[in-house]
Order: sequence, then C-alpha cells, then structure tokens
Amino acid sequence: MSVQYVDSCRLPTRLGEFTMHGFTELKSDQEHIILTYGNIMSDKPLLIRLHSECLTGDSLFSMRCDCGYQLETAMQEIVSEGQGAILYLRQEGRGIGLINKIRAYHLQDDGADTVEANERLGFAADLRTFDMCKPMLEHFNVTQVRLMTNNPSKVKALQDVGIDVVEQVPLQVGRNKHNDDYLNTKAEKMGHLFVPSSVDNED
Repeated sequence: MSVQYVDSCRLPTRLGEFTMHGFTELKSDQEHIILTYGNIMSDKPLLIRLHSECLTGDSLFSMRCDCGYQLETAMQEIVSEGQGAILYLRQEGRGIGLINKIRAYHLQDDGADTVEANERLGFAADLRTFDMCKPMLEHFNVTQVRLMTNNPSKVKALQDVGIDVVEQVPLQVGRNKHNDDYLNTKAEKMGHLFVPSSVDNED
C-alpha cells in the first residue's frame, strides 16, 4: 500500500457538513485528504472530483484560474447528489509548487501562456500524478466513479490504475476576463474538454 490512512473528523462548511479523512504517501510523506459527504459505500458509481491544491484559487479567491470555482461547485454538486467525495491532492501549481507557480505567473504577466511559462522554468506542462487515488478510494471500497472534470488525463489516470470511470461530468465554471486566455490554452494545448471562447474583457 503506497498510501496510509491516518484519521478522520467532521468538517462543517457553509455548503454542508463533510467528513475529512487524512492520508499520507509512504514514500514522500506528502499529505492528502478526502472530503466525503453522505454514505459513499454504496453500489452505485460515486460522484467524485480529483482536485489538486491551489492556494491562490481555493483560499485567496484568485480569478487567474478556475480552481476555486470548480472546488466550490463540486462540493455543491455532491451535497445536491446526497453523497460523493473530493480527493484534495497536495500538488500545487500542477506539481511545480507554490514558489515556482509565482514565477510562472510572472512569466504569464509578461505574455507567456500557462504551458510556455512552465516550460521556460524547465518543467513539463503538468507534473501531477494520480497513483495515490486508487488506494485512497479503495479505503472506502470505491471502484466505480462519476468523475467531475474537464481534463481527459484525469479520466485516463484513474482508468490506468484500475478505477472504473463510468461517466465524465463536465465542470465548466468560473470563466472571466482574468482567466479567459488560460482556459483557452488548457483547451488548445492540454486537451481539456470545453469549447474555447472569449469573454467580454471590458470592466
């Protein structure tokens, strides 16, 4: 087992009361959590989201990405469903870390897109891995999921480790004048499944 379960606690939020479960990767000591809502040990495929940590979007309300919007919407959808889970993975900046994310944002301020910025810093466009998700889900006997994502790489990552993704559920929220180019780049260069579009950039 590559991931060790640690402990669980209640997590009341303004969206509903979740349960937070902590896990540690044995090789790296990296910590991850699952937020669960309702009875997730059922026979039907579970509605889930794999959400990589985004301090700027999730906690600081940044409009440069769609991460915070997606996290909140995913939590709302799970509460509406009555059951589900969010795997909150500590992979800031698509795996490059917070400080390098700041450097990448600076390059984007100077005209680079999100892929070009990572590459100029010597990184791939996306360094994340999702191997830890299988043992985290298996802890709850979850083998079939409905995955909230626009990213086909996440669908493939779960399928590659033996999780049956029975449905890919779009999560297209949060587009604004500050992240329009960023979202278009994700569609055009990274294959995310939404139609590139443009928003009104006037205040």
